[in-house]
Amino acid sequence: MTVNMVRQIEPLVPALRRYARALLRDRSAADDLVQDCLERAIGRWHQRREGGDARAWLFTILHNLAMTRLRRASERPAHLALDDTAEASLSVAASQEDRMRYRDLLAALQQLPDEQRTVLLLVTVEELSYADAAKVLDIPVGTVMSRLSRARERLLRLMSAEPPAAGSAHPHLRSVK
Repeated sequence: MTVNMVRQIEPLVPALRRYARALLRDRSAADDLVQDCLERAIGRWHQRREGGDARAWLFTILHNLAMTRLRRASERPAHLALDDTAEASLSVAASQEDRMRYRDLLAALQQLPDEQRTVLLLVTVEELSYADAAKVLDIPVGTVMSRLSRARERLLRLMSAEPPAAGSAHPHLRSVK
């Protein structure tokens, strides 16, 4: 390193750091950026224009490096420090199990009677209110509610691993006088 080069670069370091911090909004990343800028400038000092403005040349290098980093950062997921991350966010459920549940759900839906399946899909998937579902199907709201209840119960039984208990297929009805 020549003395002339050090005399031109050293007074610019605080300004380079300020600019890097303003661009990246992260002190550590800005310091890394300034270091990379200075390494590049020193390694290519012989390539700058003789008599040219070292300040403009260094800021150009810094700016180009910052834009490259920002562009790359937007293309990849954000970096999270392990110590700052919640343990629950580090694990991911197995996707095979999710696909199997989805397949089982679709099969169970196909086993529902049409009137129960349509009500269930309109209310739960399409998020229609009971009144709107009743209008679509041209049935009373009470019928929508009872079909939805029966559909949910049957779907739960179909999705559970347990076989249905004997005698529980139909609720016990009593006559009230």
